[in-house]
Amino acid sequence: MIDLHYVATGNNLKIAIMLEETGLEYRLVRYEMFRGDHLTPEFRRINPNCKLPAIVDRAPADGGDPFAVFESGAILTYLAEKSGRFIPEDPRGRSLCQQWLAWQIAGLGPMHGQAHHFIRYAPEGQHYAVARYRSEAERLLHVMEYRLAGADYLAGEYSIADMACFPWLGGLSLIGLTLDALPHLAAWHDRIAARPAVQAARQAIMDENRALYARAKAELTPEQWSAMFGDRMHRASRTL
Repeated sequence: MIDLHYVATGNNLKIAIMLEETGLEYRLVRYEMFRGDHLTPEFRRINPNCKLPAIVDRAPADGGDPFAVFESGAILTYLAEKSGRFIPEDPRGRSLCQQWLAWQIAGLGPMHGQAHHFIRYAPEGQHYAVARYRSEAERLLHVMEYRLAGADYLAGEYSIADMACFPWLGGLSLIGLTLDALPHLAAWHDRIAARPAVQAARQAIMDENRALYARAKAELTPEQWSAMFGDRMHRASRTL
């Protein structure tokens, strides 16, 4: 049994997809970030960074005590190694998978995340930041388009690299982007979206409470801002 500590956003969807694809037994533990559920001492013992998602493997391969894993790329790699699936066995394919996974962690996720922050959450008047991060978010889509013009999947075969990248395309309209001029990327997205495990993962975590995180322009109370971006979030990381 694996506990998936999650919130109903795309970054958490990637882990649910992997769990559904592998058939590993899991239990959902839902949080409400605007309320600050992730800022407790109990959750910090699972993830010192106080971010979601995180997992707790209650049956680790070494037979020891339950084992916590945080950071989505590390979780995907852990689950791939645990299950022996969705990471290529040949050295070149494995390296390609790791490269694209690292690219998502270092580029696609952070740049799209910053675009969402400045467009949807930050106070008005962030013109340079909006232009900077929307432009970079769009550029990274073209990087994927270039790769997928010559391959069905990022590592050649369907892998955790695809699972990591796929959810970030779900909120493009919220930051003013589309796949209209990116036919290979659009076809890749549709191939993955049609997978039964992906549909099951979406049903499992994206329906309940999703509306809280899918507003084009979020108007947060001071308490919600503090839990998401402000003093309360920072205090949780300073407290021993």
